[in-house]
Amino acid sequence: MAMFVAIGTLSSHLFWIPAGVAKAFPVQHALNVIAGVTLGPVPALIVAFSIGVLRNLFGVGSLLAFPGGMIGAFVAGYFYKKGKSYGLAALGEWLGTGIIGALAAVPVATFLLGTKTGVFFFVIPFLISSIVGGLIGWLVLRVLPERSLAGSWLGSKGEKSV
Repeated sequence: MAMFVAIGTLSSHLFWIPAGVAKAFPVQHALNVIAGVTLGPVPALIVAFSIGVLRNLFGVGSLLAFPGGMIGAFVAGYFYKKGKSYGLAALGEWLGTGIIGALAAVPVATFLLGTKTGVFFFVIPFLISSIVGGLIGWLVLRVLPERSLAGSWLGSKGEKSV
C-alpha cells in the first residue's frame, strides 16, 4: 500500500491535466486498477484516500480527488473480486470514477469549493481521465506477469479474459 501511495503522490507532481476546478490525474486511475486487483477493494480505497490527502497537502490536488479516486478504487477492486478479470477492474474504475465519482463530486464542489456546476459537469473530464488511466492500469497488469518476477504471483490470480 505504501508503495502505491508513494508512486501516486510523487507522480502527481509530474503529470496531471487541468479540468476546470478539478485536476485530471490518469496515474491515479491506473493505480486504482492495479491496487484494486492486487490488494482488494478496501485497501485500494485506503490507498486512493491517502494519495488524495498527500496531494492536497502538497498543493497538487483538489478535494475532488476524494469522491472520484476513492469510489473508483473501491469499485475497481470489487469488480475484480467478483469477476477475476483485469478488464472488469478497469470497467469498475471507469464506472466508479467516471460516473459515480463525478456525480459525487458535484456536492463537494458546491458546498466545499463554492463552485456551482451542473449535475453532469464532471462526468466528461472524470471519464476521460479514468478511461486513460484504467487502460494504463489494465495494460500494466497484462504485461507485468510476462516481464517480471511478479509474474508468478500476478499470473496465479486466475484472470478470465474479457
